[in-house]
Amino acid sequence: MSMNQEALVLQALQRVLDPVTQQDFVSSKQIRQLRIEGDALSFELEMGYPAAGLHETLRKSLTTAALGVPGIARVDIRISTRIVAHAVQRGVQLLPGVKNIVAVASGKGGVGKSTTAANLALALAAEGARVGLLDADIYGPSQPLMMGASGQPQSEDGKTMEPLMAHGVQLMSIGFLVAEDQAMVWRGPMATQALEQLLRQTNWHDLDYLIVDMPPGTGDIQLTLSQRVPVTGAVIVTTPQDIALIDAKKGLKMFEKVGVPILGLVENMAVHICTNCGHAEHIFGAEGGQKMAAQYGLPYLGGLPLAMSIREQADAGRPSVVADPDGEIAQRYRGIARQVAARIASQAKDYSSKFPTITISKNS
Repeated sequence: MSMNQEALVLQALQRVLDPVTQQDFVSSKQIRQLRIEGDALSFELEMGYPAAGLHETLRKSLTTAALGVPGIARVDIRISTRIVAHAVQRGVQLLPGVKNIVAVASGKGGVGKSTTAANLALALAAEGARVGLLDADIYGPSQPLMMGASGQPQSEDGKTMEPLMAHGVQLMSIGFLVAEDQAMVWRGPMATQALEQLLRQTNWHDLDYLIVDMPPGTGDIQLTLSQRVPVTGAVIVTTPQDIALIDAKKGLKMFEKVGVPILGLVENMAVHICTNCGHAEHIFGAEGGQKMAAQYGLPYLGGLPLAMSIREQADAGRPSVVADPDGEIAQRYRGIARQVAARIASQAKDYSSKFPTITISKNS
């Protein structure tokens, strides 16, 4: 392999951009183990976020670019994913078995936050990540029904609980520990303690991402999560309605105050398409989420329509990503998931594990 030919190959590959980050793979040092033997080129593309849905497209684009180099007739590309832990709030340690925690939040209820959290978790799993989902809504847990899971968590050591599995996602909720019709008549400190136990006493197994379905509002539970739990970033969910946007802004400001990066904004119920005539109607207002994202300089992750199928599939315990994996709604969620994961990958890495722990002892 001549240095000149290698330079030409890298120059050609540099013209292929990541459709999510809009960066080339050469400058971002994701091209590894490049070899040229005769007319055969081989290399590895190591991505920092899960993107199984893009692999085939990327392989074709990179292959086409490489074949344009004189002397290259065959191309073999291996695509891998390396997800690492990223920095969290100052002074908060990472959770064992969990690399990154993503809070899915809204200022008010009824905007589709739990539906978004469930589909985001399932979309990340569909893209190739190991994912967990924690239902942090102590007073109104909905993930057991939404994810179609039931039963009680088991404990192998008498100290920690094993998460339940649903559609390939590790799942924990207070809903698994109490009767379905039992009201949690608890004051804030009790609910907060229950949430911390669910989070820390669950034996999460080597998760790339733990999605936390936050309760609405900015009270005790939200503050506990944002101050004492290592949150990598937050996703804000809203509808275009003015009253929802007011509360969404409060949730956004809460995360900003405690140093949690906002990964982006998801707009639910953005438009309603009549199933009979196809007429589009902005029932809750038009582009409110997009305007809010622009106002605060946030990434607009995407909009979801007001569609009966989303509600029906969630109520049936099979959210859109698993109920209709090739459908338009599922593809939108997967696009949102890739953006969230890519935003995390661009943040500072966590280096705490690289520093030794210093123990001072008195020797006799």
